[in-house]
Amino acid sequence: MQSPLLRTCRRVAPYARTGQCNVKHDRPYSLPSFAPKPVLDTKHIRQNPGLYEQNAVDRNYAHVSKNGWRILELHEQLVERQRDALELRQKNNAVEKSIRQAAKGGTSSRDELLAEAKSMKAELAEIERLEKDAQVEMDQLALELPNLSSLSTPVGEQPKVVGHINGTEPLVVFKSAAKSHVRIGKELDLLDFEASATTSGWGWYFLKNEAALLEQALIQFALSVAVKRGWKVMTPPSLVYSHIANACGFMPRDQNGETQIYNIAQDLDKPGLVLAGTAEIPFAGSQANKTLHASDLPLKVIGPSRCYRAEAGARGVDTKGLYRVHEFTKVEMFAWSLPPPAAEGSNRFCTDDETDSQTDRVFEEMLAIQTDILTALGLHARILEMPTTDLGASATRKIDIEAFFPSRLAIDNGYGEVTSASICTDYQTRRLGTRVKQPPSTKSGWPHTVNGTALAVPRILAAVLENGWREAEGVVVVPECLRKWMLEGMMVIGPKGKT
Repeated sequence: MQSPLLRTCRRVAPYARTGQCNVKHDRPYSLPSFAPKPVLDTKHIRQNPGLYEQNAVDRNYAHVSKNGWRILELHEQLVERQRDALELRQKNNAVEKSIRQAAKGGTSSRDELLAEAKSMKAELAEIERLEKDAQVEMDQLALELPNLSSLSTPVGEQPKVVGHINGTEPLVVFKSAAKSHVRIGKELDLLDFEASATTSGWGWYFLKNEAALLEQALIQFALSVAVKRGWKVMTPPSLVYSHIANACGFMPRDQNGETQIYNIAQDLDKPGLVLAGTAEIPFAGSQANKTLHASDLPLKVIGPSRCYRAEAGARGVDTKGLYRVHEFTKVEMFAWSLPPPAAEGSNRFCTDDETDSQTDRVFEEMLAIQTDILTALGLHARILEMPTTDLGASATRKIDIEAFFPSRLAIDNGYGEVTSASICTDYQTRRLGTRVKQPPSTKSGWPHTVNGTALAVPRILAAVLENGWREAEGVVVVPECLRKWMLEGMMVIGPKGKT
């Protein structure tokens, strides 16, 4: 029986939340001829414009909430024009027949008939132009809409706590004893923010000595956990085409108008390039314009990469140190899975008695990997079902795990996000042209995509330093699971010369 927490159903009724947003998603690049051609389900949108309107409002995409209604309007106009075009073609055929007869009989009406035929051909050309324009506009309106939210997703702004890791409460920490990773890193010569401010500006950092070793140990540990479960390791490029990032749901600006990605300066005649904010983008793009076979799914990959985020937040306690940075190493999980039967064809809704889908099982496995990693690291954390306003454009469902940071007690009781996992259904595959063949059917479908953070180094490193700090000894205890990747099985990190 499927767990309610892992159901990926579509919402079937309007919600009650309202909101406003006037942000426009600018596209500062042109699509090259080899870019995947999106194939969107505009039929479902025009059949359920109210559903898409409320969904957009719930997710802070109010500026596109009327797109479904406009698609419906354009489609009705398109059908009417196609009807007019059919009548014109029938009349044109009759006129051409009359012209042939007039030519045989040498009648004087031939010139009038030719003029009439010419006029009808001009009308047909105009109708065809309007049809093409309408189709382009409908496709663009559909591209702007976010994915539909799952039934498990809370509507509004508040996440729902659905579980904990390493106990339901953090260990008692007195504010006077809590020390930030910034102070620990400075005392033990592990972090250097002053040098990075000189070379790169605010939001960058140098990892030094044991901190640099800890980064590599964390990567190896995260990979080992996933590889034992059958995940394949793949390292992606950091640069991707702008249209690939856009197809994955990463716009130049998010729904709040904040810059998301770094654009790379290119000659005008070359396709746009961006620095990937997550390996999710190149992983998803690796199967663009390809057809997968059902027997190969789920296809699960994991890999480390450098990630680049243009918006690192305003400077302050909430973003101090390693917590929010512009560049970091992350180990990312990504998978393609078979869509459930209810997701195919015109029936895109599901019922409470739907059985477990392959997508759900992959999503659950990602959460299990994240839990195993944090459990072994000894970090207390809480598991959150994220609300509609926190979902990116591509996600239908998202679960975050927030670890406890002793130095952040004044901010959300010390909790901060360290991992995330999302189900994106066919949002990305439809935009990337990734199909799947499911025999005996000869018709190809659209696989689902699922992504999740196995481990984001800076925040986990910060949490390890803060939770492993022993004030009396002035050292950081290295989690046992990482010691095999540290020099000589290092158990503690102390002042230089005393480790």
